[in-house]
Amino acid sequence: MKRWIPGLLVTILVSQAGLVSAASPAGQVPFLKRPFIPAQAAFEVDQFAYPETKPKKAGTFDIQHYPLYDEVLYWLETWAKQYPGLVELYSAGKSLEGRDIWQITITNKKTGSATDKPAMWVGANRHSGEVTTRVAALHFANELLSKYGKDPEITHLLNTRTFYVRPVENPDGSELYLNTIQTNRSTNRPVDNDGDGVMDEDILEDLDGDGYSRQIRKYVGMGNGDYTKDPADPSGRLMKQVGQGKGDYLVLPEGIDNDGDGKYNEDGIGGLDLHRNYPENWRPMSENTGMGWTQGGAGEYPLSEPEMRSVVLFLLENPHISVVETMDTTVPMHLRPPSTSKSEESMFPEDLAYYQHLDKKGQELTGYPWAGDVYYDYNTRRGGTEGNPLFGHSPDWGYFQYGTIWYGDELWGKQEYVKDYNKDGNVDELDQLWMNDHMPELKGKLFQNWTPVEHPQLGRVEVGGWNPKFWNQNAPAGSMLKTAVEKQSAFNLELAKSLPLLTIKGSEVKKNPDGTSTISVTVSNEGFLPDALKQAWLVKVVRKGTASIKLEDGLTLAGEEAGQTQDAGFFGGALDDGEERTKTFSWTVEGKGKAQVTIRSTRGGTVSVTVPIP
Repeated sequence: MKRWIPGLLVTILVSQAGLVSAASPAGQVPFLKRPFIPAQAAFEVDQFAYPETKPKKAGTFDIQHYPLYDEVLYWLETWAKQYPGLVELYSAGKSLEGRDIWQITITNKKTGSATDKPAMWVGANRHSGEVTTRVAALHFANELLSKYGKDPEITHLLNTRTFYVRPVENPDGSELYLNTIQTNRSTNRPVDNDGDGVMDEDILEDLDGDGYSRQIRKYVGMGNGDYTKDPADPSGRLMKQVGQGKGDYLVLPEGIDNDGDGKYNEDGIGGLDLHRNYPENWRPMSENTGMGWTQGGAGEYPLSEPEMRSVVLFLLENPHISVVETMDTTVPMHLRPPSTSKSEESMFPEDLAYYQHLDKKGQELTGYPWAGDVYYDYNTRRGGTEGNPLFGHSPDWGYFQYGTIWYGDELWGKQEYVKDYNKDGNVDELDQLWMNDHMPELKGKLFQNWTPVEHPQLGRVEVGGWNPKFWNQNAPAGSMLKTAVEKQSAFNLELAKSLPLLTIKGSEVKKNPDGTSTISVTVSNEGFLPDALKQAWLVKVVRKGTASIKLEDGLTLAGEEAGQTQDAGFFGGALDDGEERTKTFSWTVEGKGKAQVTIRSTRGGTVSVTVPIP
């Protein structure tokens, strides 16, 4: 295994010779397939070309494979060219290793500026291996674009709202995942995971050359191991943990003990968790008293990682965003704030009502077995009674500091697809094996049968087990991936439809006895959500709305009129009792001409109407 100095930047020169032009007879798209080497690593890593990353037909969009970085960019560039009136493509930042973090804005440019419309932001693939989410983000964008002008509801959405889509939040880690056998958590920044003073020195190895680092089993004689072959599995493939000294097998991660500490693969590439790097309730990875809270993977300080800093800065610079969906795998669950307390303990009841409505709606659309907050609902979903905090978590920043409806949904869960196929009354690993063996689409892809290999340290062992990438963590490419993505897109579209939307309901001019005219304009929030959650105003992410009038020559405000701009406050949503959804604003003017009335709301949008004064 070739070593190099940790932190050394590696420049890779890629020849494009042999790439087929998109205009070629075969119609193939020139996705650049570059050998992947992390820019900062202690080892050179083995490359592997996974068939799951190949499109069904080059140049045709599909949601049954996992596109690599270059294919993701290809589709974003294609949409920007195909729909110039709807799409803007740009780099929203740079990753640790210098890759562009691509994002698109989707809205009808002819109906107004993107920042003058209520908006939703969709992100994905923050965790390196949770690549199902990048497919879901691309599918959501494709649904909006391909159905514009055909589907009245989607056409209305793009005419009146703005959508920001970032399919790959973490390009470094996810490309490592899709191009090599490695399965790191998030960023590729070197970390000393095992505390021995050396970073990233015990990474994954693929001993049998199948492209995955699975498991090793070694027969050691009864009483010398902690596993046995599961007696319920006549094929002898499944292993059962029985406790130290009670078994005849050792089961270890597939790999080599590179640093000689008796452990395998415990200090792989990277080790931070981008989803613990947000400012809200951030905690360090260690503290000095023994009585404080810590958070594994949190990073050196809040937003220390450029990938998450890019997200937060973009959102803060665009406060008109009121709904965020940034996806993970593998529960599956509609997951939301809070992450350090029960919902009722820390959220405004008015805001919580909207979340709970969307929880229920999401489950109806997707069939996910769970929905709720991270702290309590997630940790008690299987019958527990205690919450467990996560610190520096995006849903908490999204609600408590940014004041949005923020979901961090978990998409794929293999438990959704496993049934009691062998009719033994239980749903368990035996049913997974039945799927692996009998479903034509899978063709044995889920489980690698145990294969004898010669281990450099352990001698004769067997390598095998479940597919760690395209079963345990993500859907197998094909119909299961398609189903997982379509279910989540249904909920994402529901979130899009819930955005607030101020609309002009009408205007009138009333002539007064003294010769003046009173102009009245009525505005209503036709969206499901209010134009500001209570939390958004508490932390001052949004401003109160304004209603202003602009007078042409020949018109002046009459007498003691207060001024051209009035306080519009906030507009309630479908579940609000106290906040008005419809408001009327009036001015008294002298003269004749035209007046333009504009109502502006941070998250409800900007609407205007021109009123003639005869």
